[in-house]
Amino acid sequence: MNFRLVQIFALSLLIFECSPSPEKQAQELIEKSIQAHQLSKKWENITSIKFKKMTRLLDENGTIESESEQWVEFRLKPYFEAKLTWTKDSILHVVNFNGSRTSYQMGENAIQNEGFLRAKRAEIEAAYLAFAQPWKLIEENANLSYQGQKTLEDGKTVESVRVDYGPDTDVWWFYLDPISAKVVANELHAKDHKSLIETISYDESTGLLLAKERKSFRIDDEGKKLFLRAEYLYSDYQVTFE
Repeated sequence: MNFRLVQIFALSLLIFECSPSPEKQAQELIEKSIQAHQLSKKWENITSIKFKKMTRLLDENGTIESESEQWVEFRLKPYFEAKLTWTKDSILHVVNFNGSRTSYQMGENAIQNEGFLRAKRAEIEAAYLAFAQPWKLIEENANLSYQGQKTLEDGKTVESVRVDYGPDTDVWWFYLDPISAKVVANELHAKDHKSLIETISYDESTGLLLAKERKSFRIDDEGKKLFLRAEYLYSDYQVTFE
């Protein structure tokens, strides 16, 4: 091997060794995004948060399937607790997680079915994941991997971070604005469908940059939008800090 080839090989090895791993790049991007979403307040100082969430589900023809309004409450300290409250057909529904167990009250009736309660616990976890972006990505022991830049269907260029929560779980991609580092969209690959959830606008009233409006689209294997599946509106934020 001549000296010139040895130099090229050594330089290539040095570049490879100095390049951050996809995991480290993803971690750095998420930390940058966290800073972008913290305006005058810090997530780590939150003790509790409450907000109203309105959901509209549509079918592939654009017909409204259902509309609902929920009050969502999360207590983050001293440990995680959650509560979902809504009224349907004049009956009050309350799902509560007290840090160790889930309960469900429908009017005067307490639901005891374990399978049903597990489903409601999963609903709480999904609500928290949807809300607590990008902070939850640091809280969880998820496998983060930087996927490079990606161009969405609308022509927007984003930084892509893949989030894998382990075997037999949904896989997520978080798309960040390459300049501001804000979370602009998520892509979800579930067992039975694929979705692209776009953040349309933000709320800045609490000192944090939180979602105000989101839209969820069903997409095909190529990432192209098939139809608008859901619309979400978040309002009336009430945050307690230490």
